[in-house]
Amino acid sequence: MSPLRRIAVANADALRARHSDLFDGVLARRLTAIAVVVVLAALAALAVWRLDVSLARFGSGLVQIANIVGAMFPPTPGTHLVVFLHALAETLAIAFLGTLIAAAIAFPLGLLAAKNVIPNVFAHFAVRRLLDTVRGVDVLIWALIFINVVGLGPFAGILAIAASDTGSFGKLFSEAIENADRKPVEGVVAAGGSALHAVRYGLVPQVVPVIASQVLYYFESNTRSATIIGIVGAGGIGLHLAEQIRVLEWGQVAFLVLLILVTVAVIDWVSGRLRFAIIGRSTVGAG
Repeated sequence: MSPLRRIAVANADALRARHSDLFDGVLARRLTAIAVVVVLAALAALAVWRLDVSLARFGSGLVQIANIVGAMFPPTPGTHLVVFLHALAETLAIAFLGTLIAAAIAFPLGLLAAKNVIPNVFAHFAVRRLLDTVRGVDVLIWALIFINVVGLGPFAGILAIAASDTGSFGKLFSEAIENADRKPVEGVVAAGGSALHAVRYGLVPQVVPVIASQVLYYFESNTRSATIIGIVGAGGIGLHLAEQIRVLEWGQVAFLVLLILVTVAVIDWVSGRLRFAIIGRSTVGAG
């Protein structure tokens, strides 16, 4: 062994002896990573076996998909253009009203769930668990529940989106409130303001731009959700989409899908510009 090699080995041995905990930790982390990969691979193999995943069935399904895609051209509304446009407007109205109602209900709940607003640990813990429970039920399940409560139609869709988003908004709003800067709140209190004044003038102006951005994003997302819940009878364009698929009118199905995609793209562009304007204005104001 060359002298330089011998010196390098001696230095490595000295480092290992001096910092054995670090070297042992590296080995432990590597073994843990290998164990996690092995467990995940075993779970994936078990899932494939138990769920009867078949590549042969997937291959035959691809042929069927190719036939359906071929039948979708050219996309056409047939004689239902006015009906489809009216259903699209109904879907947008469901998404808008559901999002608006959810935001109005979730804002006070978000205040109650924030630790820097309600110091009582039991109070905000109870509100957070309530929000978790509401958020844990998918919007499609809420739609099926409200269809049985108020009947078929867009009203059930509005209630479903409002119920589902109340839990999500409550969590997001409470986190935004908890991350707000304490200095404006302390300034209001130091000037003689009450706790309510501190929330109104020191806390709310900071979180309103963040909340508005989140509401705009969810309105875009709820446009897609309103389409899905329409399939189960909650009104909107989803109901017509399900009907056209059922009667194998693939040209009209393609037209409806393109109509939905264009609408979502436009809403995404508009809401993105609005979010940028809101956040940019609040940043300039803070500066």
